[in-house]
Amino acid sequence: MTTQERTQVGIIGAGPAGLLLARLLRVHGIDSVILEARSRDYVEARIRAGVLEQGTVSLMEEAGVADRLHREGLVHDGVEITVAGRRFRVDFRELVGKTVTVYGQTEMTKDLIAARLAGDGPIVWEAADVALHGIDSEQPSLSYRLAGVDHTLVCDFIAGCDGFHGVSRPALPATKSRTFERTYPFGWLGILADVPPCSDELIYASHARGFSLASMRSPTRSRYYIQCALDERIEDWPDARVWDELELRLGSDPPPRITRGPSIEKSVAPLRSFVSTPMQHGRLFLAGDAAHIVPPTGAKGLNLAASDVHYLCRALIAHYEKRYDGLLAAYSDTALARVWKAERFSWWMTMLLHKLHPEESFEAQMQRAELDYLAGSRAAQTALAENYAGLPF
Repeated sequence: MTTQERTQVGIIGAGPAGLLLARLLRVHGIDSVILEARSRDYVEARIRAGVLEQGTVSLMEEAGVADRLHREGLVHDGVEITVAGRRFRVDFRELVGKTVTVYGQTEMTKDLIAARLAGDGPIVWEAADVALHGIDSEQPSLSYRLAGVDHTLVCDFIAGCDGFHGVSRPALPATKSRTFERTYPFGWLGILADVPPCSDELIYASHARGFSLASMRSPTRSRYYIQCALDERIEDWPDARVWDELELRLGSDPPPRITRGPSIEKSVAPLRSFVSTPMQHGRLFLAGDAAHIVPPTGAKGLNLAASDVHYLCRALIAHYEKRYDGLLAAYSDTALARVWKAERFSWWMTMLLHKLHPEESFEAQMQRAELDYLAGSRAAQTALAENYAGLPF
């Protein structure tokens, strides 16, 4: 037996993109159903980044779920960059009048789930065998299996917010899709520890031994990364070795206040740049990692998902409230214009700060020259600040 339900917008994926879209639509009286392949516990436990642009914070405010973010989020006016022991600061507030807020993606997800379950509409957890049907028609549908029962969800539109490995992107016709990809020959070894951050703001460090980053999730929880080989084994990196390497790579005058402690999570992640075009076909629209991936160096992944949601939400509101479909037709082009700028910035930050070439090569000299220029040029720092704090939606 197959049960059939109906909604206005079917959303695949209960990550930040899907949850934020559903919440914003609900504010405007538009119904949705979210299908999520994983359990609630799994989704709420996923450890992800958490540097939010002002535009993302504004969307959370519009969605009515920013109270805890404002209580617990850490507002940063800039970042620090260390090059061969020399540390300088890029002041976002002074240069472009903007800030960023450190608030873990995990916490943002929890806030959105709580709001959703308080009466916004259903989340179908552990929805198996999700498939898309009729995306070229006026009534596309989603089929899925839950607890042994087959279900069909008939929709006006489908939003694919199910990440890089989801089912949404493959549903676009192969003859109309094109992908662009850059893989990087290194990874990031990340460590999470319940220790105070070593600095009040993020520190990006370029060092002869490789890149490192000092970040945080709260005043008592720190997140650190070091550039490593892709084939590194976690077993070869006991906590003491990670802390030793961080002290070397982050070393500067004055030195950062690194507090050691046991790791509560440790992993190696590859870096990639990826864009799939177009981001729509028929009544299917992609948002977030389903359409694009950025290396984490520029803190753009979550924020790009939020900007996609902004454009898609506005387009759906125009359809339902004004019967105007021009924004829906332009969604892919509009979103991709910002996506490519964020891809460029993330690629630039990655190429600027990581160890990529032999010390005495021409390329390494150019990298040093660009870092030196950045350290002494207000114009160069303004460009970094404008992109890092977030281009306008």
